[in-house]
Amino acid sequence: MQDLILFSDGSVHAQSKIGYGAHLAVPEPGLSLEELISHVRVKRFTQTSSTKLELQTLLWALSDIQVSGRKVIIYTDSQNIIDLPGRREQLERKAYHSSKNRLLNNHELYQDFYRLTDLLDYELVKVHGHLASKQKEDIDRIFTLVDRASRQALRAEPSVIGPLGSD
Repeated sequence: MQDLILFSDGSVHAQSKIGYGAHLAVPEPGLSLEELISHVRVKRFTQTSSTKLELQTLLWALSDIQVSGRKVIIYTDSQNIIDLPGRREQLERKAYHSSKNRLLNNHELYQDFYRLTDLLDYELVKVHGHLASKQKEDIDRIFTLVDRASRQALRAEPSVIGPLGSD
């Protein structure tokens, strides 16, 4: 069975704490960018931050797709997500507390991430977002679809005024 390719990204307006996450599960290889656009899903999140939104979006995406025994290759530009598997032992050993013994802000999302990914055969791949068009590879061009979808949704948000944030 073929691997499932998943792209995940989000854009947040820091002042209003409103963000939009977008994901794209590539249904089959060889689709054009125009065909893939129709498969991008977008969701609004409130009381969020850039780090929190990236996690919320990925968790939503993983629960939204049909994995059905396939390996999931996850493309993200979130360094926090890329680092999570390597941080697990330390986070669990410290019971999700900081060095100053303060409970980490996103501890519940980290726990959800570990619980969900324990059930998956997955690979995380770092995408370097926001490249100039001439520098983009195919993966980057597909990632741009989710990046653009989350940004456009945020720009259309009536309660967002002023500069937009991103991942």
